[in-house]
Order: sequence, then structure tokens, then C-alpha cells
Amino acid sequence: MMKKNIEHGHQAEDILQRLSIDPKRNYLRDWIYGGIDGAVTTFAIVSGVKGAHLATSVILILGLANVIADGFSMAAANYLGTRSEREEYDYYERYERQQVKRIPTGEAEEVRQIYSKKGFSGEALEKTVELITADEDLWVQTMMQEEYGLSPILRSPWQSAWATFLSFMLCGLCPLIPFVLGFSNPFFWSTVLVGVVFLGVGAMKSLVSIEPMYKSALLTLAVGSVAAALAYGVGALLHMMGAAV
Repeated sequence: MMKKNIEHGHQAEDILQRLSIDPKRNYLRDWIYGGIDGAVTTFAIVSGVKGAHLATSVILILGLANVIADGFSMAAANYLGTRSEREEYDYYERYERQQVKRIPTGEAEEVRQIYSKKGFSGEALEKTVELITADEDLWVQTMMQEEYGLSPILRSPWQSAWATFLSFMLCGLCPLIPFVLGFSNPFFWSTVLVGVVFLGVGAMKSLVSIEPMYKSALLTLAVGSVAAALAYGVGALLHMMGAAV
């Protein structure tokens, strides 16, 4: 399996430069999440309506309704989920600051036991506790990470929501383009276009995983194809049932 290149220099100046850069907030997963869901759900509607032999106008109405309503719903859900992460962090941070002020001895003992479990002992352990508890911000941050497992790298709820919504809209509109522009055999071109979208989003997904780009792209294409095939099959089945009635 191909792995990401994470090599870096170990000279003192290289390390200093690398550690002086604040970690970036990554919103790529929001783009991937919104893009895959937008392409899959919209093309599933196109496939289902086509399988049911309904009019092109139905495809456009349902497709556009899905892009707008479902895109907003996903963005709102992502906003609330990301906001809850920040609220959780803020809540525990306030609590720890109160505890540090009210019960400093007990909080220092927590630090001592945390680092004792890491293998520190004797003078090294006491010196570590002394250094950490001498700085309130460092003390609180240590407790946030070690006691609650919470990272100080928090993402913006608004940026997460916008990334999801825009990606959903862009990818979700692609299956509708051939119908809007009046292509001959629009379903064929819609299938081709959404296949390209699946491959592109899958390739983008490889940027945040250790999977090779081609494998990630093909896997995303396969998942999207299964969803589309199921939707088409359901539409065809309903059409046959309606014809039989």
C-alpha cells in the first residue's frame, strides 16, 4: 500500500520552523462528504425516475429539490455537529480553569498521576508537575488533552457547513446538467458525468487517507454505482408494478 510522504528534516532549524507553524484546520473531509452524498443522492433520483419511465420535468424538479433541500440539511447538520464539538471543549475548559483555581492541589495530583502512568518517576516526575502547574494555560491544556482526550485544534462550524453545502451543490447538480441542456440521450451523459464526479471525489479522498489515488477513486465509483443501480432497479420495479395494476 502506498503511503503519504511524511518525511521531514531533523536539524534544529528544521524542527523549529516546523513546530512554529500552527496546525491547519482541514475542511477537505467536509468537501468529500458533501460531494459524494450530493452526487449519489441526485443521481439516485435521476436513475429512479428514469427507471420508472417518468418525464424529464420530474427528474429536474426532484433533482433540484434534492440539491437545495438535502444540501442545506447536510450543511446544517454539519454546522450543529461541529459547533457541539466547540461547545464541549469550551465547557470542559471552563470547568478545568475553575478546578485549577479552587482545588490546585488535587489538580496537580491528577497531573502527577497522568505522567506517572507515562513512566515518569522521582525527581523527573516532580519537576514535570512543577513546570506544567506553573503555567495555568499549559496546565489546563494538559488536562484537556490527557484527561478528556480533547484536541485544541477546533474547526469553524460555518466553514464546515459552507464546505459541505457548496460541495453538495456542485457535485449534486452535475447529473442534472445533460437534462437541463437538452442533450440527446441525457441519461447516458448524466451517467458519464457522475462517473467522472465519483472518480474525482474519490481521488480527492486519497489526500486524507493512505490509499492510492486510483484505489480510492475506483472505490468511490463502485459505491456510487451500486447506489445508482439500486435506485434504478426500484424505479423500474415500481414502473412494472404500476403497469401491472
